[in-house]
Amino acid sequence: MTFDPETATFLVAGPVRIHPRVLRAMSTPSLNHRGDYFHSVVAEIRELLPMMFGAKGHQVILTGSGSSGLEAVYSGLLRKDGRTLVLSNGNFGERTDEIARRYCDKVTTVSAPWGQHILIDAARAELERGDVRAVCVVHNETSVGLANDLAALAPHVKRSGALFLVDGISAVAGIPCPIGDWGIDALVAGSQKGLAAPAGLAMVHLSERAVGELKPATFYLDLAAHLKSIEKNDTPWTPAVPLFLALREALLILKEETLAGRIERTRAMALATRSAVDALGLSLFPDPKHASDTVTAVNNPSGLDDAAVRKVLQETYNVALQGGQGALKGKIFRIGHMGIASWADLLVAFAGLERILAKHGRLPAPGASLSAIASRMP
Repeated sequence: MTFDPETATFLVAGPVRIHPRVLRAMSTPSLNHRGDYFHSVVAEIRELLPMMFGAKGHQVILTGSGSSGLEAVYSGLLRKDGRTLVLSNGNFGERTDEIARRYCDKVTTVSAPWGQHILIDAARAELERGDVRAVCVVHNETSVGLANDLAALAPHVKRSGALFLVDGISAVAGIPCPIGDWGIDALVAGSQKGLAAPAGLAMVHLSERAVGELKPATFYLDLAAHLKSIEKNDTPWTPAVPLFLALREALLILKEETLAGRIERTRAMALATRSAVDALGLSLFPDPKHASDTVTAVNNPSGLDDAAVRKVLQETYNVALQGGQGALKGKIFRIGHMGIASWADLLVAFAGLERILAKHGRLPAPGASLSAIASRMP
């Protein structure tokens, strides 16, 4: 079978599968992005964004991937001479570090091994020195399938008085992220993850304090300019109009499910996935205590490589999973179960995995993973 993206069971770690309603929304003929109709679309998105973020505040939409949102935040809120603390334990933590160093000359990076939780005690020690201006951290590290415990970090950041800048790209609309309780000053979301919209938009939530401290160092990603425009239901530069239409529809679908409902379903599917992995005798890559609810990272079966697992899944069973990044390339595979991923998707993917393991004489018990999933289905 040749891989068919239109009919595939699509469980990568983002971009995720897109609802037909969202796809249809993008097929609208060209619109005048300075006209009344598009302004009404932006107005509706503005009304829906607090529902997605779970908080009211200053929120903007940027035409660009999630990384554009990160750069907009770091370029506008970091200072060359103010110390920035970066906490890293995966590929996207390292990206945060790289971007932050473009805009700050005093970056302290506290790194944990990939797959291990961020080092809270080390972060606390740095914050207690009293000179940290901003803390940058990834909430959900998709590269290793791990969710960092920001509830444990937040009180230390709050006591220090530092700005709390969070990469929530694969967390928002997938795992709880209480902005107010944790004192988050900037939270970046990506359209292609928990929201299940197409890739290419970043949404940014800013606290009142963050808005007051903005000093943009870029032109296109000037958050102050975006805030000024969105108050008029407009954008400062030409937006990706079809993506805005898709975003509105994806937000409406989320509203119908409710944020709590999506988070609860994502959690249930994550638990089922981990149970299924265990039933196959496989192991998680990250510390299981901090396994992500939006993406599960699994060590490749001993003796089997990517070509023996993911390639066969894709070419024989039309199932798309994702491999590892950086140093983990060829060592792990990742199962995304965020957005509108379904129970049927999980069953199909694990049925394919069982067939592959069986052909290599590695299947502990036929149907074990499917039974594990079924036992957790509503």
